[in-house]
This record gives sequence, structure tokens and C-alpha cells, in this order.
Amino acid sequence: MGKIKILAAGDIHGNTGLVKKLAEKAQKEKVDLVILAGDLTFAESSTKNLIGPFVKIGKKVLLIPGNHETLAMADFLAEMYPNTKNLHGYSIKIGDIGIFGAGGADSGMNIMTDREIFETLKKAHYGIRDVKKKIMITHMHPFGSKSEVSGFIGSSGIRKAIKEFSPEILIHSHIHEAEGVEEKIGKTKIINVGKKGKIIEI
Repeated sequence: MGKIKILAAGDIHGNTGLVKKLAEKAQKEKVDLVILAGDLTFAESSTKNLIGPFVKIGKKVLLIPGNHETLAMADFLAEMYPNTKNLHGYSIKIGDIGIFGAGGADSGMNIMTDREIFETLKKAHYGIRDVKKKIMITHMHPFGSKSEVSGFIGSSGIRKAIKEFSPEILIHSHIHEAEGVEEKIGKTKIINVGKKGKIIEI
């Protein structure tokens, strides 16, 4: 398999109009995969039509929980739809690319410590440890990243995972003010995909 084309977004917060626009973008851009980097709901008060529009157009969806939904809610959303997977603590291979993830944050409904985030990523990474090209998905931003512009310190666990597992790309969201920001930490490209979403080819 050659390159895969991804639409990645986060911080949707139950906005079904936004989901509709993202699904239209996924169809127009002919993406192979949709990745949702947490905060799909607004404190779990809005769960309808968040995944369905992507599945309806035949797209595979990978998601993780943010800090606005529990792991149980992420599992529920993934189990409701075919071709949808909660990647928190898990990995998947698509062609020659391995994708692994960990949701949660240091506040909200799904609190994870830096150590817990790292251990979850380590567990998830094990299944794709021999794959050369890797994408890591988190909700939080790494410690020392540009997303700290908001005043919220990033996760040292994510930073440690970048160093140990050397993913080509880290997809995250969480910090709305830094939406769209891209940078490099070591060899890893860090992308705060935000609610508008990013098209990524790898």
C-alpha cells in the first residue's frame, strides 16, 4: 500500500453541523481514514450524529476520548458503528503504517496522570513496535510544545513517548487557541488538528 490520506480533527464538542462539514470534507478529499482526537462531546451531553456521518460515506473512523468524555463513552461511540475503533491503549495497522493512541487529560471527566498516559501509549505501541511508519494520537499536547501558549502545561508522558517510540506524526487537539499549529519535536511532526480538521498524507 502507498500513502494513506487522513482527515484528523478534535474538540468537536457535540457540534453536529461541524461534523457534517467534516464528513463533506472527508468525502471531497477522498480520505482513507478519519481520526478524531478526543472531546467529541460536550461533557457527554451531546452524542448523536458524531460518528454516523463519517460511517455513512464509508469512512473508517479511529477515535480516542478527550477530557469531555469517559473511556466508557468512547467505547460506546465506537461500538455503535461499524468500521469504528476506540484506539485508547490500542493500535492498528493500515498497510505499512501503525497507528496507536491514548486519550484523557490532566483535567475533566477522564483524568490521566503523565505516567498513566505514557503507560497507555507504551501498551498501545507494543502491537506495532516493528512497524517503521507510526502515527501517535493523543488528546493532550506534549510538554514543551507550542500549544502551551494557552498557559496549560503539556504532558511529560507524551513527550517521553515521542522520544521512545519516534512516531512520524503526533496528532492531538485539546488546546483550542493553538488550533492548526504544527511543529517538530525531534523527528516527530506535531499537529494540533483542532475542530476544523487537517488533511494529512503519510
